[in-house]
Amino acid sequence: MLISILEQGMVVAIIAAVIFLGILVMLAKWYKKPQQGQVLVRTGGGVRVSKTGMFVIPVLHSLEIMDISVKSIVIARQGKEGLVCKDNLRADIKVTFFLKVNGDEEKVREVAQSIGCKRASHPETLIQLFDAKFSDALKTVGKKFDFVELYEKRDEFRLEIAAAIKQDLNGYTLEDTAIDYLEQTPVTHLDEKNILDAEGIKKITDLTAAQKIKANKIMREEQKVIKQQDVEAREAILELERQLAEKEESQRKEVSTIRAREQAEIDKVRSEEHKKSEFARIAAEEEIQVAEENKLRQVIVAAKNKERTEAIETERVEKDRALEANERERVVTLAQIEKEKSIEEEKKNIQEVIRDRVAIQKTVVEEEEKIKDTQALAEADRNKRVAVTAAEQAAEENLVQRIKAAEAAKQAAEFNAKRMLIEAEAEQQSAAQKAEAIKIMADAKASEFASTGLAEAQVMSAKADAREKQGDAEAHVTEVQSLAEAKGIEAKGLATAEAELKVGKARVEVDRERGMTEAQVMLEQATAKEKDGLAAVTVERERYTADAEGILKKAEAMKELDTVGKEHEEFKLKLDKDKQVEMAQIDVQKDIAMAQASVLSEALKNAKIDIVGGDQSFFDKITSSITTGKRVDRLIENSEVLEGIKDNFFHDFEGDTIMDKIRNLISSSGLTTEDAKNLTITALLTKMMVETNGDTKKSALRDLMSKVQNLGLGESTLEHLGLNPN
Repeated sequence: MLISILEQGMVVAIIAAVIFLGILVMLAKWYKKPQQGQVLVRTGGGVRVSKTGMFVIPVLHSLEIMDISVKSIVIARQGKEGLVCKDNLRADIKVTFFLKVNGDEEKVREVAQSIGCKRASHPETLIQLFDAKFSDALKTVGKKFDFVELYEKRDEFRLEIAAAIKQDLNGYTLEDTAIDYLEQTPVTHLDEKNILDAEGIKKITDLTAAQKIKANKIMREEQKVIKQQDVEAREAILELERQLAEKEESQRKEVSTIRAREQAEIDKVRSEEHKKSEFARIAAEEEIQVAEENKLRQVIVAAKNKERTEAIETERVEKDRALEANERERVVTLAQIEKEKSIEEEKKNIQEVIRDRVAIQKTVVEEEEKIKDTQALAEADRNKRVAVTAAEQAAEENLVQRIKAAEAAKQAAEFNAKRMLIEAEAEQQSAAQKAEAIKIMADAKASEFASTGLAEAQVMSAKADAREKQGDAEAHVTEVQSLAEAKGIEAKGLATAEAELKVGKARVEVDRERGMTEAQVMLEQATAKEKDGLAAVTVERERYTADAEGILKKAEAMKELDTVGKEHEEFKLKLDKDKQVEMAQIDVQKDIAMAQASVLSEALKNAKIDIVGGDQSFFDKITSSITTGKRVDRLIENSEVLEGIKDNFFHDFEGDTIMDKIRNLISSSGLTTEDAKNLTITALLTKMMVETNGDTKKSALRDLMSKVQNLGLGESTLEHLGLNPN
């Protein structure tokens, strides 16, 4: 049973594998890939274009292959159809255009639908499509150039042709153009009845005739020059032949003489050389015999020297061997002694390191306890300052609110006084206008009764009445103005007194928070200030009341004056008031300037300052700088911690500051700059004590550690203190 099941499973697996392989074969057969320079165009379910490959299912799809490689077509215009140039000359031209189907899917689809895939790249199809367009482009561009320019500006002519064509080629793209042939059209092919050809023939005839004349002239000049050169050459040849014959004869004579002389010299030299050779042979034989004897003697001497050298060398080797043995024994003995000495020193250093480590651990424990105490004290002091600051802030806020209220009341009083003054001035102007109107009416009535004897009396009476009413109005205005000024001054004084009273109360409330004893003292001071303020207000009120009464009496007296007297008196009062105001302003400015000058003269006796600014800005900047400097000086003088830091950092009794000592110790201990920056001062000194061997340096480090602990700088780093360990 099991075997049958296995057999059935194998059959199913084989069938599935066969089906799978069949599907793979079908898919591989259906997948089509184009060659280089071709694209696939599939129809059925829409037109699809691919350059890489696609599936083509039979019956459902139809596949076509389009050639998109570069093709060339030749456009030739020759003879009567030659290209007409700008100067009306005809040119025989042959241009090759290189174009292909644009590779974009949209362009390929457009070409496939309009032309068809098979015909898209056939030369006949391309000629049918573009012959007229390209010929028109040649005509258009050729008319822009003279015939000679077609040669001289060949690249520009070719680019102009390409630019004229590269617009819309219905899915094609122009890759390049090449001018294969360019020559002038023969005159025999031109039509004399054609206007353009007639002008061309005329120009060709003119140019060729002129060129023929120039060519003939050049040719004749050439013949004349050639003939002249031939004559000159023949004359020169004959002269040279004569000179050659003379030279040859003279040469033969000289050669015979020289040969005879040379033969005699040769014979003489030969005899001399034979004699020298004999002398040389004899001398050589003598030297050879002497050399052989010297050689024998040198051999004997060399043998004796060799024996002596061997004996000396043997003796030296024995001596060196003995010295080396003695030196070796001495070095071994010294090494043993040095080893024992190093062991003893290492034991001693280990004991010192253990002793220093115990001391450091003790110091670390003490530092931790001090840090805890310092933190507790700082926390308590911080809480105390926070409470005091909160109380002071609340009192200052209450004081500011009360001062603002007093200033508002003061401004309201001043506003009421100004309003009353304006109303009084308006009434004065109204009364003056009424008096003027009465005066005019009286003058008019007097003119009506000028013929009677009563006219003068009535006029005088009317004028007197008008003057009386005008004086009454001016007196009333003056009285109202004086009362308004008095009330304004009184209100101002009351507001000032009230503000001072509130300030005193606010100060008392703030001081009460600082302690009962101090609060009692400040309360008595506030009470005294309040009484002084009330007394001052009373005095001011009495003074202002007296001034008001004086002004009223003065106004009543002014009623009895005539118009001219009143105007003169008012002018004197106004002038006196303006004078007092100006003098007061001058005095105030003078006092301010004197005060500033005295302050600056005292503060800047020995200072060197660059002045920037003027008037008040200059004084403010100077006083601000001086205040800042004084504040820093007072802070250092009143702080024991800062005074200690200053003395230890800048006035060390040994002449060196702590920073100088730290830098020297860091450089001698072999620590890096990063260690000095990142470690606290306590940790840095501890590490330096561990890595230092000398007792003197360790003692200096212990003294430095105690100073740092006394200053409270153990947990700070050199970088936090703004100090550069470099």
